[in-house]
Formats: sequence, structure tokens, C-alpha cells
Amino acid sequence: MRRAFTLVPLGLAAVGASLLVSASPASAHGYISSPPSRQAMCAQGRVANCGEIVYEPQSVEGPKGLMSCSGGNSRFAQLNDPNKGWPATSVGNNVTFNWVITARHATSTWEYFVGGTRIAVFDDGGRQPAATVSHNVSLGGRTGRILVLARWNVADTGNAFYSCVDLQVGGGGGNPNPTPTQPTPTPTRPNPTPTTTTPPPNPGGTWAVGTAYKVGDRVTYGGATYQCRQAHTAITGWEPPNVPALWLRV
Repeated sequence: MRRAFTLVPLGLAAVGASLLVSASPASAHGYISSPPSRQAMCAQGRVANCGEIVYEPQSVEGPKGLMSCSGGNSRFAQLNDPNKGWPATSVGNNVTFNWVITARHATSTWEYFVGGTRIAVFDDGGRQPAATVSHNVSLGGRTGRILVLARWNVADTGNAFYSCVDLQVGGGGGNPNPTPTQPTPTPTRPNPTPTTTTPPPNPGGTWAVGTAYKVGDRVTYGGATYQCRQAHTAITGWEPPNVPALWLRV
């Protein structure tokens, strides 16, 4: 009897440990917001019929080492489709890629590829990234239309986050301005609130850095109204038009 009572707690402990392991997925999420990546284009309504990525552009996660815009994730397979009419952002030969990190996680490296060739790598040595991350990358004299695949390699898991950016190199160039200068995106979900109706209570006023927002809060920015999708505290770089993962235009 004593042996039986000893084994039962050990068995329960093993089961509990396995549950803890399986319930602890990587918490990191992020994507390139400027120049707009394919998932950003979808979330902003600039490309139609993108599927689920419209609502979670920050979630393109897959095993490290892939060369796929979807990160091998079948839910986001449309990001791999070269025939969807992806707009290409005009740039010069040096481009600053701006990431929005909605859940920060220890990072090993950030990698950038064109046509399977790695053109840049940034080693974070396991450090936790800031809420926004920028890398200036030389395109190595390339011209014309190219596709840049970026990989954010998480330090303590076997996964990475993927972002593909369509660029038109040459013809005036320069890095696009990450501030909201793009056309007003078309909402991808029906808006149940008539545009002539006054927003519900707690509109939040004008969006402001340092303000803590909760899900459902509404703010105005650039003459438009946005509704909060994820609770967060606003920082520079997380302006509503730049982070569709956090804000939905209504």
C-alpha cells in the first residue's frame, strides 16, 4: 500500500508537467508594418480575399529555416500566392524595415532574403526586442521588382515569424514614410454602426502615446475612428493605421 501511494503522486506530477509544457506556446508575435508586408496589405484592406490573416497579421509563425511567406502555416497560404496583385512599394537601394512587436520575446537573429540569398542578418544574442524594431538593409544594387522575405528567429523555441515585402527598387527610391499616408483601408468586416451615429461611450478621444487602451475603446487619429482589438499601452510607432493587429478602422 505504501508503494501504491508513492506511485500515484509521481504519476500525477508527470501528467501535470506534460500539461504545463503543452500549454506554453511561444508568446512572441510581430510583422513588418513599413514598407507594408503582405500581411499588412491584407489587414489594411489593400489586397482582397486574404482569409484569416486579415485579423491577425502578427501571427505568421512556423519552424525556423523556411523560405515561405506563410511560414509553412496553411491558414495563411494565400500569402504565398504571387498572382494576388500585391502592391509593390517604391524604394531606393537602402530600405528601413519597421517591425511591430505585439508580444516581445527573446530573439536570436533577424534575417532578410531575396530570391533565396540572405542579404542581411542582425544578431540580438537572445535579448528581448523593443515594441518596435527597425533594420536598415542594403539591397545590394538590385533594381526592379523584388520580394524580400524576413525571418524573426525566436531564441528559446524552434519557431520563427515570417514577413514578405514586395518592393519596386529604383525610380526615385527612398524609404517610405511609416506615418499614415496610405489610402483609407476598406473595412474587411461589416460595420454594424452607421457612419452617422455617434460612437458609443468611452471613445477615448484622440489617440495618444502613453495611454492604456482596452478592447473596445475607440479613438480618433488622422480624421478617422479606430476601435481597439487588443489591450495595450500606446507607444510611438503603434499609431492606429500602422498596427491593424491592435486597431480596427470603423
